[in-house]
Amino acid sequence: MAENPRAVVLLSGGLDSTTTLAIAQQQRFAVYALTFRYGQRHDAEITAARRIAERYGVRQHLIAEIDLRQFGGSALTADIAVPKGRDTDEMARGIPVTYVPARNTIFLSFALAWAEVLGADDIFLGVNALDYSGYPDCRPEYIAAYQAMANLATKAGVEGRQRLTIHTPLIAMSKAEIIRRGLDLGVDYAPTVTCYDPSPDGAPCGQCDACQLRRKGFAENGMADPATAPAMQQ
Repeated sequence: MAENPRAVVLLSGGLDSTTTLAIAQQQRFAVYALTFRYGQRHDAEITAARRIAERYGVRQHLIAEIDLRQFGGSALTADIAVPKGRDTDEMARGIPVTYVPARNTIFLSFALAWAEVLGADDIFLGVNALDYSGYPDCRPEYIAAYQAMANLATKAGVEGRQRLTIHTPLIAMSKAEIIRRGLDLGVDYAPTVTCYDPSPDGAPCGQCDACQLRRKGFAENGMADPATAPAMQQ
């Protein structure tokens, strides 16, 4: 019996990446999860990613260590306040200070390297172009350009042994639609961490852009957000 094709799934420990992992497994991929400790202001999402990877029984889970604090330039990697209490109109204007310079390009480069070693033709990334974030590295044209570059960048690609596809199953979905898809797949969102500025025990702040969009998504599905500090401590 043939082995399921391998795929690298970028797993942050958040709602979107967990849904993406579930979709990859539904599509019969053997999942190799990749998480980054990149100098973000909290470890709660790393803890969440470990628990999610274990719960889903991924083939392997790597936590790559890089330090983007050396560059700064973001509220997630420097001493810059995370915006709180913004309405959707404010979120829709410009690129917020929570943007981490070139983060997805850096993350995808690591995923590309691991995929080549694994002999994997597929990378899954939970980016979304309909959120109000406006991040330039979440757009379809960016993903298409990176995929084209990636297929020119590796020995396996040049030798014809790899034809890489970057899967972004959530890219055209609203947060409510993402949650609905995850619930249909049996995703437990309680251990996921989406907040940009959680407390040390993992409790969401409730006021940053990510918390507000997440809460709105659950509300549109007629339910409260199940992620709580006690859930994180289990």
